[in-house]
Amino acid sequence: MANSKSSHPAKLVVRQAQLTDVPQLVELTAGVYSKEWGHSAEMLRGQQAHFAQGQFVAEYEGRIVGYCATFRIDESAALSPHTWTQITGGGFGSRHDPQGDWLYGMEVVVDPAYRGMRIGQRLYSARKRLCTELKLRGIVFGGRLPGLAKRRAKYKNAQDYVQAVVEGKLRDQTLSFQLRNGFEVIGLLPEYVPSDHESLGFATHLVWRNPSLHDHPDVPHVSGGPPLPNNVRLASVQYQQRRITSFDEFARQVEYFTDIAADYNADFVTFPELITLQLLSIENEELPPVQTIRKLSEWTPQVKELFSRLAVRYNINIIGGSHPTLMDDGDIHNVCYVCLRDGAIHEQEKLHPTPSERNVWNITGGDSATMIQTDCGPIGVMICYDSEFPEVARHLTDQGALILFTPFCTDVREGYLRVRYSCQARAIENQCYVVMSGNVGNLPGVNNFDIQYGQSCILTPCDFPFARDGIAADSTPNIETVLFADLSLESLARSRNNGTVQNLKDRRFDLYEMRWRRRPG
Repeated sequence: MANSKSSHPAKLVVRQAQLTDVPQLVELTAGVYSKEWGHSAEMLRGQQAHFAQGQFVAEYEGRIVGYCATFRIDESAALSPHTWTQITGGGFGSRHDPQGDWLYGMEVVVDPAYRGMRIGQRLYSARKRLCTELKLRGIVFGGRLPGLAKRRAKYKNAQDYVQAVVEGKLRDQTLSFQLRNGFEVIGLLPEYVPSDHESLGFATHLVWRNPSLHDHPDVPHVSGGPPLPNNVRLASVQYQQRRITSFDEFARQVEYFTDIAADYNADFVTFPELITLQLLSIENEELPPVQTIRKLSEWTPQVKELFSRLAVRYNINIIGGSHPTLMDDGDIHNVCYVCLRDGAIHEQEKLHPTPSERNVWNITGGDSATMIQTDCGPIGVMICYDSEFPEVARHLTDQGALILFTPFCTDVREGYLRVRYSCQARAIENQCYVVMSGNVGNLPGVNNFDIQYGQSCILTPCDFPFARDGIAADSTPNIETVLFADLSLESLARSRNNGTVQNLKDRRFDLYEMRWRRRPG
């Protein structure tokens, strides 16, 4: 059995719109607005004809649930007063200028039945990626003010209303979302859409400025794949084990931390190895250790469903720690479920069970380590003890991994430091980032559960572009917390190509090589 595989196809995909999508888009826009004000098939075909690259759809399980329309325009037109009809050519996107240095966002529509899944955020992110890829100055558009009419008695004019939202004194369903996504208000557009009675015809004039306009080395990416973001935000959960009475209670705790990471716009959230040992406290049966682990593996379907559902709902890639899982051949493997925000699920088995895992729980190791492609670049997982074997990280890096995730579970400081020092070495020798996430806290009286020692961290190579001491984020030992760090893929590319040392380039292939073997069967 391969250790990293996609066991489910993607459920939620953001892709470029196609002409075959037009009937669904007509239905979608009519449902959100009305048949009178929805986009006609002619308008939608015109948008694609003028600038197909700028039209995106969000598709969930084969159904289009979101739409984003964009075109290029010159700065003078983009930043001058205008109405929606004027700037969009009546909704056809006919003002598209192939040489325009700004993207204009003419539409974002989300099916109300799928709100809460961060569909709008995904579409905004697609726009930003396109803007960055084309090296344009930024994104500009007119944003609705759906709360303005309701509060006209309190606020004398639209300017006062917008100022209150900007200062955080008031929440507007649309503007507050746009501000959280990095857009800034540069003015008001009166009569932008006169028929928008909720907004009293007004729109905020909003811009997002491309933070990467200067020339820079190409960010590494998989050949033929889309450009990757310059920066990736990571969250590592230092998770406290505590007694629970049901799986729902476990799910609420996991969802809490996922929600926190998503609120901080993290691209990944990592949980510790064997996080599901907490489930032993539900029944707390006195069973032999081997039977206990087999009993724990019965939760596998619920664990996979939980992490996958949260990844899609909160628009975040989840490294789900690890969970003892019963294999088809009857063996128990320690498996990390990597659940991506598009709904895909990958698996990475621990390759090297520790002596206690082998002898006490009868856990056996997997036989391959495979890179996982994500929307933030290729990644790899090496579970705890695997990090102490340099070959695993090198094999993943040779496949293209830029970030290695290490969920761990250690009982004493000495064991923790073995993992920590090994991960720091892996970051240096492979010129990659390594993320550690561990358990803390204990469960006295729970059978077959050891003590915990953990200090989660996010590690970098040791060179000038990176954090001092090669530590992007660190935690206080044995305290429940969440770590965050923004990691630059551009800095990684520069380090690999022109760093003070260039470990990947300078390997002596004339002296040695590494070969990865697959076990028979």
